[in-house]
Amino acid sequence: MATAIGQSEWEVAVPEKPLKDKLYFENLKAKVIDTNLCSRCLTCAAICPGGITVVGNKVDFPDYEDKCLDCGACVRVCPRFVYEPKSGLGDYIDFIAGRSKRFAGQDGAMVTELLVSAIEMGMIDRGLFVGRDEKWAPEMFHVREPEQLAITTLGGTKYTFADVLPALREAVRFTERGVGIVGTPCIVSGVRKLQQEYPIFRERVKLVVGLFCTENFHYGDIRNFLEEKGVDFSKLIKTNIIKGKFIATMSDGEKVKFKIKEVDEIVASGCNVCTDFTAVESDASIGSVGSEKGFSTVVVREDPAKKVIDFIKEEGYADFSEAKPEELDYLINLKKGREKNISSDATSS
Repeated sequence: MATAIGQSEWEVAVPEKPLKDKLYFENLKAKVIDTNLCSRCLTCAAICPGGITVVGNKVDFPDYEDKCLDCGACVRVCPRFVYEPKSGLGDYIDFIAGRSKRFAGQDGAMVTELLVSAIEMGMIDRGLFVGRDEKWAPEMFHVREPEQLAITTLGGTKYTFADVLPALREAVRFTERGVGIVGTPCIVSGVRKLQQEYPIFRERVKLVVGLFCTENFHYGDIRNFLEEKGVDFSKLIKTNIIKGKFIATMSDGEKVKFKIKEVDEIVASGCNVCTDFTAVESDASIGSVGSEKGFSTVVVREDPAKKVIDFIKEEGYADFSEAKPEELDYLINLKKGREKNISSDATSS
């Protein structure tokens, strides 16, 4: 099949349909969505010309019988249509702890530092950040100037899904220099599939930052759960997971704490088959595990991230110290153990 965007044209190979008499979306639905293999990364929605979206907590395509073009784009980019689970610490150039001198964040604010520094270097002209509204529902922001980071809701961890990859589709349309993106391991895998299949993403996505991740939650589920635990969302200022405990901090100093095991019942189904804790396909992975309090662990994997870290060091924008890879072992192995949840037909076409 020949495909074109703008002036580019290239040959693509569309996967065979396991259900040969069905539309490609029906194949995606049968193989990934209905089997609870779907990670809700929305890579399919980022590329679908018809109307793949989220309905409730599930990826769906209303009226696909009439609207699906049967182009195969959704199955070409879905990281789990032919699932090759990633795990481990992955390859890296450097393994360090960092704390930004310019920005405040959940830990060392190194996600913000990397994206802003990449903008200042001229590597990218925008970074995609997940923010939140007053009800803690996730929102996407295209950050182009450091001053935009005065929006306090851009900082901190949001333990809920966001429409990162549909926002990336818009970002690559309007960027002049390039785009930087931050996401969980499943988002990173989606970016790499888009880059593999579509030159425009390969050319314009210049920096991919992955986040350490054990699991994620649908917004409605986690909000209801936290309210039942006594969290007042009108006062909530921070959520964090530390040493097996979920901690919600309110503006009056009150904290609601409980064991993270208690949220097992609302973990998104696609997370139960994810084996990647450290986002091994990213240019750099960032999290708190492996560093002292107030620092971020930074796993520098690819040259784009190394260039940004070198720039940060040259400008004196952050403090750096040693990090401890062995402290990641428990969570790496915990997620790797989820391989047993993957059915044999989930990893083959």
